[in-house]
Amino acid sequence: MSLSKRRKVDKECRIFKEKWTTSYLFTEMHGKPSCLVCLQQVSVLKEYNIRRHYETHHSEKYDGLQGQLRRDKINELLAGLRKQQSTFIQSREVSEAAVKASYLIASEIALASKPYSDGDFVKRCMMKAAELVCPEKRQAFANISLTRNTIAERISELSADLDSQLKQRVKSFIAFSVAIDESTDITDVAQLAIFIRGVDETLTVTEEFLELVPMMDTTTAEDIFGSVVAALDRVGVDWSRAVSLATDGAPSMVGKKAGVATKFKDKVQALNGDRFWTFHCILHQEALCCKSLKMDHVMEVVVRTVNFIRSRGLNHRQFDKLLSDSNITHSLPYHTEVRWLSRGAVLRHFFDLREEIGQFMEKKGKPVLELQSQEWLRDLAFLVDITEHLNNLNKMLQGRKKVVTQFSDNIHAFKLKLTLWEMQLANGNPAHFPCLRDVCVTRPDADMKRYKDKIAGLLREFEKRFQVFGELETEFSVFRSPFTVNKASDLPVEIQLEIIDLQCDADLKGKFASVGLDRFYQYLLPGYPKLTALAAKILCMFGTTYLCEQIFSVMNINKTKMRSRLTNKHLNDILKVTASQDMTPGVDALVQAKRCQVSGTNTSPD
Repeated sequence: MSLSKRRKVDKECRIFKEKWTTSYLFTEMHGKPSCLVCLQQVSVLKEYNIRRHYETHHSEKYDGLQGQLRRDKINELLAGLRKQQSTFIQSREVSEAAVKASYLIASEIALASKPYSDGDFVKRCMMKAAELVCPEKRQAFANISLTRNTIAERISELSADLDSQLKQRVKSFIAFSVAIDESTDITDVAQLAIFIRGVDETLTVTEEFLELVPMMDTTTAEDIFGSVVAALDRVGVDWSRAVSLATDGAPSMVGKKAGVATKFKDKVQALNGDRFWTFHCILHQEALCCKSLKMDHVMEVVVRTVNFIRSRGLNHRQFDKLLSDSNITHSLPYHTEVRWLSRGAVLRHFFDLREEIGQFMEKKGKPVLELQSQEWLRDLAFLVDITEHLNNLNKMLQGRKKVVTQFSDNIHAFKLKLTLWEMQLANGNPAHFPCLRDVCVTRPDADMKRYKDKIAGLLREFEKRFQVFGELETEFSVFRSPFTVNKASDLPVEIQLEIIDLQCDADLKGKFASVGLDRFYQYLLPGYPKLTALAAKILCMFGTTYLCEQIFSVMNINKTKMRSRLTNKHLNDILKVTASQDMTPGVDALVQAKRCQVSGTNTSPD
């Protein structure tokens, strides 16, 4: 007989008949007839097979049960089967819950930057609590596996899931930008942090940590560029859709001939021919602008005095006692050059405590003579005020999910403030410099013009360092306020007609006033393709490497002297889970894919 003519029982559409339950003590389970007595299944749904099984194994015992007795026995057997099934289901649910709990606890351990071995500590705490609160649930808690190896495995799986999600999202990007920065960990390994920010067809922004790449050898521009390319290729980016690159401004990053930014730009423009933008981190540049004030004669005295007090334990205790006796709760912090806000904090505390510092240093035989100079005190007060203004700007530039036009607006506003302050100080008016104003109360005739020159130099430094915003001003002005652009003829040809149509649309004008700038352009889809393409490019731009600096802080918390043997892969996994912003791990899917495992802890009493 040919294969095509063979009978196939599973295609004969046979159904289970209820009378078989009464006659042969059978029921249907998962499409197969199962014996209620021995739970054995019959392979073919056919009365002959079912009857043969009953007559061979059970008829002698159950034929004597007829009428109500037989019905009661059948109900008893069915109840026993359901109870057994519910026990299996409940056991599976408890086992899956234990695995899910281990994933969630592992995620919390990663988010808190705790070592893997803390899982054992958490397990002991849970068991102690379970013994007191719910002793009957002790075994359920014991089934949660939180060993060091399990925590490491769970975090790696969460990281892999996030990486898989990112690869899927990257495929939908119509524009993307990259931010990179390099730092050194506790073992002197150079680590390259890479972030990606992309926009899809719905103008939804995704900003995610891509990878932490260890640079085991040299960190030349060629090495860094190769690592960035490998990381982006791994997630499958379309290079023709790259818009900008943000770096920390190191020579290897921004070198005009062979820097990473130049290599990146050449690679992208070879594919699409469009303008490619590179940003030297705005936060770094703002910090560099501070150095143009050139007031080292003030900072040198402040740092030397603070170090004398703080670096010696006895001096520090005695100074704190002096402050405590005067009901002063704050003390002097150290100055750290690499921390953006450190200078302002040190200067402010030094200025507020200048009298107590003078008294203390006199007692120690190390008088600070500069504190007796009114001119030096005015310089100190001016530096405190201008540094505080710069710190406020720095705080505004920090944060996640910010649009690059916000940075441009903040910088533009600060330059206008500098112009105002320059004019006021030229007229001897320190209105926006409260510390300087307080010091000059006793000397109203103090010369303010020297500070006017400092402000003018700072303004020139801002103009020089933030030229990229001037080059992008046309695009930025259209993006931030498309309804107030006066002349469409002054705009790029490809968006002129769409701007005219948009400005004449009353509904969209009302929508622009009621929703945020980043959401407004979603309402233009799909009728304004050129404007939405412009919006996608601007929305995906990084203006700073703030996220990279933030991830380095997390790296230093995790990879310490006590955890210096943490592998690069495990470090990367931890940072991936910690830095995730727009994505969450699919824990339920991971649990379903995992063969449910329970802890081997023995819960029997000792």
